[in-house]
Amino acid sequence: MLIKYLAEDDRPREKFLHKGKNSLSDSELLAIIMGSGNKDESAVELGRKILKSVNNNWHQLSLLSVKDLMKFKGIGEAKAISIATALEIGRRRAGQEIPERSTIGNSNDAYSILKNQLSDLRTEEFWAIFLNNSNKVIHISQLTHGGISQSIVDVRILFKTALDYFSTGIIIAHNHPSGSLKPSKEDMGITQKIKEAGKTLSIQLLDHIIVTQDSYFSFSDAGLL
Repeated sequence: MLIKYLAEDDRPREKFLHKGKNSLSDSELLAIIMGSGNKDESAVELGRKILKSVNNNWHQLSLLSVKDLMKFKGIGEAKAISIATALEIGRRRAGQEIPERSTIGNSNDAYSILKNQLSDLRTEEFWAIFLNNSNKVIHISQLTHGGISQSIVDVRILFKTALDYFSTGIIIAHNHPSGSLKPSKEDMGITQKIKEAGKTLSIQLLDHIIVTQDSYFSFSDAGLL
C-alpha cells in the first residue's frame, strides 16, 4: 500500500520502514511513541502541538510531568507514561555513551560528561566523577537525590566510593533546578568539608560543578577551591 493511501497516524511508521529513522521529523517520532491522536487531530498533528508548547525542545518536554502531558486532548495516562519513558531511555542512553576512560582536562570536560544526567531534572541530585592520577575517569556515580532545593551528600559514602576505586581525584557535581548558577551557602560549606576530608586521605577535590539546563558553574574556574 502506498504511503499516500495510509491513515496519517500510520505514515510515520511506514516512513520509518521505507526511508529510515533519520528521515522522521520530531513530531513524527513523537507520533510513533503515542500511537494515535485524538478525534480532531492525527498523532502527527498532536505531536506537533505538544512540541510547539515546549518550543520544540526535547529537554523542555522531558520536564513535563505525566499530569502535564495529560492536559493535552488525546493524551491519557498510558500515552503520557510512554512519552516520559521514551525520554528517560534517551537520557540514560546519552549517559552510557561516555567513554569509560575519558580524560578530564578542564571543567567543560566534566560538564560534558554530567550534563545529560543533571541538566533537565526537577529535583537536585548529587553526582561524583572519580579519577586516577592521570585524570582519567574510573567511575561515575549518583550519590544522593533530594528535593527541589537541596540534595545533601554523605561525605563518608563519597570517600568510601573513592577508596573502593583507588581514586586519587574527585569532581563533585549537583544541579540547580531553579536555573541559578550562584552557589548557595550550603554549596560552599559542603565543598570545603569535602576538600578538607580529602586532604587526610590524599584524595584531591578537583572541582565542584553546578549544572543548570543550559550552563554550569565551576568552583575551580572561579578560584573557590
